[in-house]
Amino acid sequence: MFDDENESPRRVRQIRVSLKTPGESFCSRWMLCCSFLVGITSSIYWGPSASGSEGSKNASSSGPSRPNIVLIFADDLGYGDLGCFGETRWKTPHLDSIAARGVRFTDFHSSQPVCSASRASLLTGCYANRIGIHGALFPSSKNGIHDDETLLPELLKPLGYRTGMVGKWHLGHHEKFLPLRHGFDEYLGLPYSNDMWPHGSVAKKSNNSKPSGFPPLPLFHGNQVIDEDVDAEDQKLLTQSYADFAVDFIRRAPKDPFFLYYAHTFPHVPLFVGAEHAGRSKAGLYGDVLEEFDDSVGSILRELDAQGLTENTLVIFTSDNGPWLTYGDHAGTARGLREGKGTVYEGGVRVPMVAQWPGTIPAGSVQNETAMTIDILPTIAKIVGTPLPNRKIDGLNIFELLTCQPDAKCPHEVFYHYYRTNELQAIRSGVWKLMLPHEVLCIDPKDAGSGGKPGKSVARKIVEPELYRLDVDLAETNNLADQEPEVMARLLRYRDDARMDLGDSLVKVQGSGVREPGMVSP
Repeated sequence: MFDDENESPRRVRQIRVSLKTPGESFCSRWMLCCSFLVGITSSIYWGPSASGSEGSKNASSSGPSRPNIVLIFADDLGYGDLGCFGETRWKTPHLDSIAARGVRFTDFHSSQPVCSASRASLLTGCYANRIGIHGALFPSSKNGIHDDETLLPELLKPLGYRTGMVGKWHLGHHEKFLPLRHGFDEYLGLPYSNDMWPHGSVAKKSNNSKPSGFPPLPLFHGNQVIDEDVDAEDQKLLTQSYADFAVDFIRRAPKDPFFLYYAHTFPHVPLFVGAEHAGRSKAGLYGDVLEEFDDSVGSILRELDAQGLTENTLVIFTSDNGPWLTYGDHAGTARGLREGKGTVYEGGVRVPMVAQWPGTIPAGSVQNETAMTIDILPTIAKIVGTPLPNRKIDGLNIFELLTCQPDAKCPHEVFYHYYRTNELQAIRSGVWKLMLPHEVLCIDPKDAGSGGKPGKSVARKIVEPELYRLDVDLAETNNLADQEPEVMARLLRYRDDARMDLGDSLVKVQGSGVREPGMVSP
């Protein structure tokens, strides 16, 4: 589907023409965007800090060669959804090939089981609540990423990197929060989740399917809206358009190093798939969506090969959180882990992670040490030889884990899992995990979702801390709190430390180390 650089975009344009009426002004701009994606007008100026500036040229002309970086972020992908993690119902050969060429992490985590917070952690190296990002931002939200926070592209640009982002942003939709204001040269995508639109239903507490009341969902190109009302037919074209953008971005960057952040909209619901992939997986719509996503990754890998860039490119793939299990057959699988998205049980925060960098990461490696998305930024900073941000971050360099060096160990004593508005819900240290008292919404196995409609959730209150040993109990079923007093005491000390630094709204404690998010003027 993504192989032919000429036929594919022409087909997208033709489809788009047939979907929109002649009078719709945004049709022409959507088609124009698709033309950009295949380099038809590669000299177009993409943004206020586009590549080709003197600063970029000067920075890239000196110093050692640095790797290109491709960071791919799925949305609501389950721990078991890739072939290399055990899935057999659909095929993900291109993502599996990254593991075959490099490393597969078995104990990799998102900081929080939700959209905006997980993205904030990935791009800043901070626990999201440290920088004032909680939960998922909405079209009505007035906050977003603060100008004073340093994002990964902002670390790389002074070194001469071209920076491009495609897909779901979700760190604020007002212009001051958009990617071009935070280190990216180029951007195509949606500002928030694809279910925040007026054309479908979203999960509600009443579990019905009433209209959402959201405004139209916009598609951005740079800082400009090129489609004010992304509808269902448009969403079917997203994966193709994202792939075209990514391939064109790589094709235009053979000399300077580049950073490409591909944060896919899917498999977050509602699910949509291009016509050529509809029914192809023989495993329902979810399988079709993943196979098209996998093909888009394949187009990126092929372009790296075609440009002779594979050996000098670090490719990392992971997910923002676990599967949204209340959607049943429109959700993935946590494969033996407890619960999913919206909980800090392992099914909600343990995510697939694979990476390749031929000659640096040993092919076919498996890494069982624990790591988290907050570790990506400091690791890349170490690789490219740039200082960490001036403001405190929480991630640590895991280069030794990434490259599977002998006897490499997780550099963290402890990880914290917050959720909702600054609720400290779980603590992880070594093989031990402490679930702290809070209310958690669990799936109701008697009422699973189907066909895009969510099932019911059942509220469960954790009244006393629960202790699990994950190396022998991944399903978190055997509470050892009463049997391990020394472990309990140590983890509760970590809890107290976290509350002093980051706070905990469950006990009404304000942390001394938290920072304000960005805000738009009233």
